Amino acid sequence: MARPRGTPSTGRHRIEMSLRPDKASRQVTFSKRRSGLFKKCSELSLVCGADVVCIVFSEAGNLFALGSPSVDAVLRRYAPLHAADDDDAGVDDDREALEEMCREREAAAEQVAAESARMDLIGDEVVKAQGGRRFWWETDTEALGEAELPEFARALGRLRDNVSRHVNKLARRAPAPATAAVARAEDPASRLDLLA
Repeated sequence: MARPRGTPSTGRHRIEMSLRPDKASRQVTFSKRRSGLFKKCSELSLVCGADVVCIVFSEAGNLFALGSPSVDAVLRRYAPLHAADDDDAGVDDDREALEEMCREREAAAEQVAAESARMDLIGDEVVKAQGGRRFWWETDTEALGEAELPEFARALGRLRDNVSRHVNKLARRAPAPATAAVARAEDPASRLDLLA
């Protein structure tokens, strides 16, 4: 939207630094300023490689914190209350937690690989049971084992749902069907019945 000619632009101007009298206005200002402060802190950390912690308490007493690499790591590193061996203990705890997360990730990857292999075997069994039939849903269910039948049933359910959705979509696109009276009037056999 263009500004009418002759009206001056407010542009960027300095806002008076004073307490906002309206609580809603104060809350909005707090949120905007807090996000701007956190953005500046993260940029400072990224550009300069500095360890940064920013802790802000709202008027309601809520705590908002940002830290790079993390608030706990920076506070442990720079807090004068902790001795040097406390820092080493914290690093060891962090290392143990990281190693535990890596073990959990590897276990999850193994489970995914095992499930993928199981599904491949089930697919192979279904193809074998298909026995030269043209479509996979024509598979001989007697040839399937206990592991394959539940998967086959779920696949059939998904196929039924997809076909149902497709039929509904086609039905919405189709023109409105002719009424029965119009259809009977156009049918030559029904005309003969009317004459008789």
